[in-house]
Amino acid sequence: MSTEENIAKTIDGKTIAANIRTGIKEDVDKLVASGKRAPGIVVILVGDRQDSHTYVRNKKKTATEMGFVSIDCILPGNTSQEEVIEIVRKYNQMPEIDGILVQLPLPSHINEETVLNEIDITKDVDGFHPINIGKLAMRGRVPLFEPCTPKGCIELLLQSGVTIEGKNAVVLGRSNIVGLPVAMLLMNRNATVTICHSKTANLKEVVAQADILVAAIGVAKFVKKDWVKKGAVVIDVGMNTDENNKLCGDVDFNEVKHVASQITPVPGGVGPMTIAMLLKNTLISAMRRQGVEKL
Repeated sequence: MSTEENIAKTIDGKTIAANIRTGIKEDVDKLVASGKRAPGIVVILVGDRQDSHTYVRNKKKTATEMGFVSIDCILPGNTSQEEVIEIVRKYNQMPEIDGILVQLPLPSHINEETVLNEIDITKDVDGFHPINIGKLAMRGRVPLFEPCTPKGCIELLLQSGVTIEGKNAVVLGRSNIVGLPVAMLLMNRNATVTICHSKTANLKEVVAQADILVAAIGVAKFVKKDWVKKGAVVIDVGMNTDENNKLCGDVDFNEVKHVASQITPVPGGVGPMTIAMLLKNTLISAMRRQGVEKL
């Protein structure tokens, strides 16, 4: 039987996100008290993916509780690309909207890059405008916004006392939404970063070198105990269902917790951070757009 000291510390994303939301709410109250308007955000959702609808519903509830003006634009799955672009352009022109989020993934008949290119870069609170991603990838450049889930992963590490500089970081997955941007954020904080994917040779051995492992491949319980170096910090971005139809991550939590030093659970790890980072980005945008340097 494992002794208590062999069990990883659970990184509590719910509590960390709640503390961040408290700070944002205080800042929104200060912004409004100073005579400025509350931050405004619109989410454009195309189609009927249940995970996307759940995220948007939670975002709306949280944003409203924190004093934001929150608009949801829910469109059927057969909405044309031209119609989506027209809606983006409409919100670009509305001064009371500080953030525009197009929920990804989009239906296959809509070109994601074309739509994201249309978002006013000063309202790109999701951080996926090609110019923001390009600046993230270049030394000496600073994007206006960092993508929310990757930014949340970094915040979890920082608030858990993890030193990133000089560490071997392995990112399992290379999606535009998580894998690539989180790798760039880690590199910008002076980690030595390896990005793994389906074509990586000796995948298990590469992952086992990680001091910091970010798993974002979308395969339930893919990472097992013998894949993880003793004492590693594990950030699990996966959101899957297991054989019992229960939510689980890309990491086999019950196995890996016996070798990792810290690990995020699913649910309750990275998930709550995404909305918190989105609202933080939107508050930053509202302050910039109203000429407020600090509160």
